[in-house]
Amino acid sequence: MVATAEETRRRLIEAARELFYLQGYEATSVAEILEKAGVHSGSLYHHFGSKERLLVEVLETYKEMLWPAVVQPVFESLEDPIQRIFGILDGYRRGLLAMVFTGGCPIGNLGIEVGDRIPAARIKVAENFEDWCGWIEVCLEEAADRLPPGTDRKQLSKFILTVMEGAVMQARAYGGIEPFDACVEQLRGYFSLLLSQGESRGPSQVRDRSDET
Repeated sequence: MVATAEETRRRLIEAARELFYLQGYEATSVAEILEKAGVHSGSLYHHFGSKERLLVEVLETYKEMLWPAVVQPVFESLEDPIQRIFGILDGYRRGLLAMVFTGGCPIGNLGIEVGDRIPAARIKVAENFEDWCGWIEVCLEEAADRLPPGTDRKQLSKFILTVMEGAVMQARAYGGIEPFDACVEQLRGYFSLLLSQGESRGPSQVRDRSDET
């Protein structure tokens, strides 16, 4: 059965996504992508015009996958918004163990590798990070009455992203889960302090910096 144009396009994106994750963007050739996708020569350029444009589509696909693959399973299994944050982080921990510390965060990997050279990819990497932080911010908003007054939830979400990316990078560098666990444990301690401060104030005093404008 001959594949439709959309099926061919999707197969190219999925093949590139897997190869970029395992090998990196530069180390992956067009020929490898075509072979893995099982499509004929010229299909990539017909559907995307260039390898760079295919990379942008891969990053767009990661945006589409964020909710069903990363966030939704955690939201469905955990009710507490703070625990949901740590549930999302635990997903990266399990990924590191499954890949024996060779994978890491695909967005962070691509951001480091191509962000300085391919502006369109850099924008998509940033959009992926913004979407990730957006879901963390949802959790923080749901826990707003437990946090100290004036907590900047947007900045806090970016700090959590920084902890995750740094923890993943260190686990890969050291070839072990200990650095990741140490970073997350420090974040848990920080949240314990935030929550204890929030409890001492009472929910009626909770406000957000955005309310001041």
